[in-house]
Amino acid sequence: MIRLLVADDSALMRKLLGGIFAAEGDFEVAFARNGREAIEAHARFVPDVVTLDVTMPELDGLACLDAIMQARPCPVVMLSSLTAEGAEVSLDALARGAVDVIAKPAGAVSLDIDRLAPLIVRKVRAAARARPPS
Repeated sequence: MIRLLVADDSALMRKLLGGIFAAEGDFEVAFARNGREAIEAHARFVPDVVTLDVTMPELDGLACLDAIMQARPCPVVMLSSLTAEGAEVSLDALARGAVDVIAKPAGAVSLDIDRLAPLIVRKVRAAARARPPS
């Protein structure tokens, strides 16, 4: 089983991602609604991999990424509508220790997320196999 922590302030996105990974059959998924909850869940749940939204209340994804890398590094995939490939925030996240960045859909999320599901699953699986950053 791959232990995955999904941190996203959108209840819809948490539900959609949870459904994608539940359908895979080999993921145990925990959820966080903001950066502070993600840090607490990271300590309690001890995930193999984390997906982080960039824009979250209380503590944004980049600050949360920093806290995770300081406390107990593990592979982190940034998943956000703000992280289109090549964007400054993407490069910043990678420099801070994220192993990958995926641009999540905006707008008709449920339709686009189904299209992106294979890519998301493939990248999260690859991240789970990655060595934690040092």
